[in-house]
Amino acid sequence: MGVSTSSPEKGPEKDGIAVVTVDFPPVNALPVDGWFALADAVRAAGRDPEVRCVVLAAEGRGFNAGVDIKEIQARGQSALVGANRGCFAAFSAVYECEVPVVAAVQGFCLGGGIGLVGNADVIVASEDAAFGLPELDRGALGAATHLARLVPQHLMRALYYTSRTATAAELHAHGSVWRVVPREELPSAALELAREIAAKDGELLRLAKAAINGIDPVDVRRSYRFEQGFTYEASVSGVGDRVRDTFGRNSFGKDGD
Repeated sequence: MGVSTSSPEKGPEKDGIAVVTVDFPPVNALPVDGWFALADAVRAAGRDPEVRCVVLAAEGRGFNAGVDIKEIQARGQSALVGANRGCFAAFSAVYECEVPVVAAVQGFCLGGGIGLVGNADVIVASEDAAFGLPELDRGALGAATHLARLVPQHLMRALYYTSRTATAAELHAHGSVWRVVPREELPSAALELAREIAAKDGELLRLAKAAINGIDPVDVRRSYRFEQGFTYEASVSGVGDRVRDTFGRNSFGKDGD
């Protein structure tokens, strides 16, 4: 349980690849400490001069269910501030990772999961993957910045306002998912792409990552931080707590932001 970093166990594909895996049963809804641990793991992998590509993966039913809402309900404002800072740190770590990041997504990818994959360089998804921001059902706001990197503007707004999800096939049609595969093939498909990337010169890859980030039309860190201010405003005004108090009775059990 927690966040771990490994290399592929067999064959030449281990060269230059680090796999950062999240495992917070039952649904990968991360506590505050989990977001910071993920940020540290991704940054450490990117700093390793032997690493040329990072695969971001998860164990269990789904890729990510966001923040642990029950932790916020139990600890109040301190947990909300911690979750805001932890998510910002993790999303930034993926975006700023010195080498390309491939997200391997299975099952549900919700809330904070969108922040992670929206900041990744490439997404490989299983056929059962579903992507969405149920923030308005959870007394929060945020990560529209990252959803807007996955779907067109008006679809992003519709998904945000309704809390609906989009399938991996739909995102593939929009060009934001590289490949959709059966769930059992997801690890090998992600590693196959990582091997192709890691075959390039490591120094040049790092320059390429910095160059591509530098031409982004939106500063994702600043944009997401702006959104987080409204999450905090919703909490201070009481509307966030009012909505969160009705939450926690869906199929996930623990749920995200």
